[in-house]
Amino acid sequence: MIKAVVFDMFETLVTLFTGRTYFSEDIAADIGVDIELFRKEWHVIEHDRSTGKYTIEEGLALIFKKLGVYSEENVKAIAQKRHQSLDDTFSSIPEESFQLLRELKDRGIKIGLMTNTFSDERDCIKNSELYPFFDASLISFETGICKPAPELYARMITLLDVKPEECLYVGDGGSRELFGARDAGMKAVQCTWFRDRAFEPHIPCPVFEEFDHAEHQADILDFLD
Repeated sequence: MIKAVVFDMFETLVTLFTGRTYFSEDIAADIGVDIELFRKEWHVIEHDRSTGKYTIEEGLALIFKKLGVYSEENVKAIAQKRHQSLDDTFSSIPEESFQLLRELKDRGIKIGLMTNTFSDERDCIKNSELYPFFDASLISFETGICKPAPELYARMITLLDVKPEECLYVGDGGSRELFGARDAGMKAVQCTWFRDRAFEPHIPCPVFEEFDHAEHQADILDFLD
């Protein structure tokens, strides 16, 4: 029997593909550099941004210096646009996400959060209306560890005080999170309810046939027995 449900955040409880979207191609256009050059540098330090080595401002400054476009004004302007985009994401939380979390609480199911995030995303998560629902949260920027590291899943199981087989993991599948959950002994479900929002070149995570799927948030309740 499932006693806890652990959620990914982006493209699971919320989607970045809403409101004022702001991705790497938008940053490159705003600072006037080739998109491929920017993407290369952006991805080089992705892990360091995700594990707390650099804040988003520090990461942008490092990249802009490499590309010869650094200024305090550039860093501030781009960080602000990212924040505006994230504000749109967290002001557009689907009611279905709230309904699912409330139903889990009503059933006495513990709720966890495991997410790979940068500093600005971490701030928005912790200030969001979703955050009080979590009995435990592991945010990569704070933990210094990213999914699918086995120790992250083990830590969540300990925090929730459940056995691995009593824990359901729900995510869109990025960062091989579902494989990490399965390897940890959890039941893993791939959510697909935001897949139609993605647009080129941001291809959504592939559908993994080896996992169960949920097309709607409420479908998660079917996996609790």
